[in-house]
Formats: sequence, C-alpha cells, structure tokens
Amino acid sequence: MEIMLSAPRGFCAGVVRAIEIVQLSLQHYGAPVYVRHEIVHNKYVVDSLHRQGAEFVEDVDAVPDNSTVIFSAHGVAPDVLYAAQSRGLRVIDATCPLVTKVHLESIKYANDGHSVIVIGHAGHPEVIGTMGQSPAVSHLVSSVEDVANLQLPNPNRVVALTQTTLSVDDTRDIIEALTQRFPNIIARNDICYATTNRQEAAKALTDQVELMLVIGAQNSSNCNRLREVAEEAGLPSYLIDDVSHIRPEWLNGVGKIGITSGASTPETLVEEVINFLKPDKVTVVEITKENVAFVLPKELRDMGAGKWATQRAGEGMIR
Repeated sequence: MEIMLSAPRGFCAGVVRAIEIVQLSLQHYGAPVYVRHEIVHNKYVVDSLHRQGAEFVEDVDAVPDNSTVIFSAHGVAPDVLYAAQSRGLRVIDATCPLVTKVHLESIKYANDGHSVIVIGHAGHPEVIGTMGQSPAVSHLVSSVEDVANLQLPNPNRVVALTQTTLSVDDTRDIIEALTQRFPNIIARNDICYATTNRQEAAKALTDQVELMLVIGAQNSSNCNRLREVAEEAGLPSYLIDDVSHIRPEWLNGVGKIGITSGASTPETLVEEVINFLKPDKVTVVEITKENVAFVLPKELRDMGAGKWATQRAGEGMIR
C-alpha cells in the first residue's frame, strides 16, 4: 500500500495563533481561563487545552466574575463582546485576522448604504459573528436557490462576503448567481488562503489515489469541504476524527490512499493514521509552501510567541 500525503494540510496560521493565545493566557493569568465556544473545531485540541486548564463555554454568562474569557478563532458578534465587557471580564480575542477582515468589510459597506449578503452555512459560529456586525442589513445565502428569494431595498448597492472556510467551487456558483441577479454587486471572495490551498492540494491527489481520508472534526466546515472535493472527483472519501474511525472494509483492495487534514487538525492525528495503515511507501505531494504568521493580541505579544504551538510547512502540530 502507498499513502500519498497532501501538502499543505493541517494547522493554518489562524489556528496556530488561537491555540497559542489560550496557552499563553494560561501561563500569564493562571488556570482556569474560559473560552467561548471551541477555540477551533477539533476535539483533540480542545481536550488538550482543557487538560491544561481551559474551560469551554457557549455563553459569556457562564464565565465567573473576574475571569479571563477568550473568543474563539471563529469570531463573535459585537453583542457578545459588549456582554463580556459589561461584566468587567478580561477579554482576549483569538478571532482569526482573516475573519476580522470580513467583519470590518461588513461594517464598512453597511455604513456606506449597502445590503450585506453573507455567503455561508446557517448556524456556523463564524457566520453568526459576521451577520452580527451589521444585523439590520445582512442577509444569509447558503445556496444558489437562496439567491432568488432575496429582497433588497436597493439592488444597486449590494456587497457579498463569504465565510472563510467554504468550498471554492460552491462559492463561485453562488457569486455567479448573485451577479446575474444584482449586476452591480461588489463580490468579495473572502475564502482564506489556507482553505484554498488545502482544497487545491486535495484536488492534486484525486487522480492518483483510490481512496481519500480526510482527518478532522465532523463539525469542521473546512474538513467537510475537503471531503466534498474528493467526492466530487468521484473518489470514495471519508472524514474521520482519528484512527479509531477507520473501517477495515474501506481498505479492501485499495493500493493507493490519499490523506489530508483540515486547518484545525494536529499533525499527530495524521501520524497515527499512517502508523495504523503501515504503508510500504509514503509520498508527499506538495503544491505550495505556507509561510504565514499572525501577530498575537497586544496583551500577549511580549510573552514568547512560538513556545508551544508551531506550524511547519502547512502541517499542524500541538505540543
């Protein structure tokens, strides 16, 4: 059996930054620190940080007085920030800078009189945060079919923003439909570099392997999009949390297996899958190198970046 590893894969710069924020906060402020929502969508990461003293909650009301609360990489709506500040909680924002950019775009265009269309999945925390930036003028679109139902006050002043972890191909179809409906639309394709790179790297494997394993959480948007990329190429494709989810019948008669992992998946989970499969050969198929790093929040900037969470050529690790 041969394994073909997709690269880039694993942790992106926003995930590295978010994990490091939690770990540095624990070091500086002491345990517990409270994290609103999963810091990233990966149980292994969340459990690891919980063992170190992080407590995960879904509402700032669950955070005790005089505590530190960290907002996850997915971002939050302004009312969540106001709720935390009104109670005097110490707030540290781990929102991915690329998500923050989308938030600022929403505010800018709303203030300029535009209707804001958010392309994304209903209920996803990133979408909730983006919709919350300009709620009075924001409209969620999740499919081409949704476009026909839009009723906007001024069809000539419309902007489209995207959830950063969507499928490149699916977003393209929706933007084309929006452009047909609103010819003067400003279309901001905000899919992040890491999502694009991982999808393109997965595509590069699809004509070389017989099966694709995507390692990552079931509730991770970018992991699900990776699985869909392989499925659309006609490959059997499975999203697995870890090695325990592999079914022996998937492997019957398979000579070449492609492996990739989402932007919130630690590389150790990939290594465990490889060790379980015991391949005769492992080949890395790399389409590009990633050398992106994001600045820490000012509260933590002087505390020794890079001590725990690291990124290596687009491959994620947690130590």
